Amino acid sequence: MSLSTEVAIIGAGPYGLSLAAHLQGAAIPFRIFGSPMDSWRKHMPKGMLLKSDGFASNLSDPESSFTLAHFCAQEGIEYHPTDLPVRLESFAAYGLAFQRRFAPELEEKLVTSLECASGSFRLKFQDHDELTARCVAVAVGISHFHYVPPELHHFPSKLLTHSFAHGDLEQFRGAKVAVVGAGASALDLAALLNEQGAMAHLIARQTELTFQSKLAPGRRSVWKRVRQPSTGIGPGLRSFLYVEYPNLFRHLPGNVRVNIVKTHLGPAAGWPTRDRVLGRVPLSLGFQIDRAEISGGQVHLRLTRRDGTVIDHFADHVIVATGYRVDLRRLPFLGQDVLSRVQCLEHAPILSANFESSIPGLYFLGLASANSFGPMMRFAYGADYTTRKIAKHLARQR
Repeated sequence: MSLSTEVAIIGAGPYGLSLAAHLQGAAIPFRIFGSPMDSWRKHMPKGMLLKSDGFASNLSDPESSFTLAHFCAQEGIEYHPTDLPVRLESFAAYGLAFQRRFAPELEEKLVTSLECASGSFRLKFQDHDELTARCVAVAVGISHFHYVPPELHHFPSKLLTHSFAHGDLEQFRGAKVAVVGAGASALDLAALLNEQGAMAHLIARQTELTFQSKLAPGRRSVWKRVRQPSTGIGPGLRSFLYVEYPNLFRHLPGNVRVNIVKTHLGPAAGWPTRDRVLGRVPLSLGFQIDRAEISGGQVHLRLTRRDGTVIDHFADHVIVATGYRVDLRRLPFLGQDVLSRVQCLEHAPILSANFESSIPGLYFLGLASANSFGPMMRFAYGADYTTRKIAKHLARQR
């Protein structure tokens, strides 16, 4: 490995790989580190269907020459931009093929330390190698940011885990598993657990489950397209504005931006999941966990509802699918020197129009940029805007 490079990319998911493709296209020297498509290959359950449509599940390269559609056609995988759900295995394989094409020199090395060093950055690795980089792009995705409600923190991992921990559900065959949450991860997990021989039970504070609607076949009228435009993060005028004008979103007041990121596109599953959950998986809706304790080797959950109804639920294991919350303090490679200099809003970095933090040369991509650029950054769909913007900025700087 060279002792220095222009740009170091930490993370090899959709955002990190897309940035590598654009830097390669701009002839900007870079190194990229991480396990390719790690979250998708190892931390999401086999058999899962993506919430995003096929047209919204592309990684980004300068010529848009290697889309998911191109990959599926090449591999003989059935594909449709909207009418067929994307299988997790297909998307992960696409990401690996993208990596081989645009980032063949990716190094599966773990970054253990990132420090500022007189106008540049010093990276240290688990194998004790070191590297100096003029710029660093942090594209770790959802890794390190999984959220577990405080009332459940005290449970050992043999009894309670986050959905991020499960790429394989076979271990739960025949077990009573409580799934907590109402979003896509929770509903997909409940469906897959039920189909793979577990006794799944879904618990959610929401009184109703929400599923995305499948677009009606045929061409929609101009009026419907204006009132309910289709976007890469779902239909709706607000989603259209967030997708088309992420840099304008950055100029909204901070508290407004944070609230929009938290509330826009609330918990919902993709349309194919509806028939796999409703009528098949037992549901406790409108309940919150009032008390949780270990009893006889099981988890005892005391569930309460607003009307005063109380239910005692026992499970062999609890999986919390309660989402992700960005907190830079949870990135193990960021030292106190870096953390103290990065300006944050609710522990997420405040970024410039070019995704640069308050430390010149340090960029954040993906979920970590959502508080600055909006809900689109919670999806792979945001990789195209992000990486084109950063690559152009770095090219101008050179």
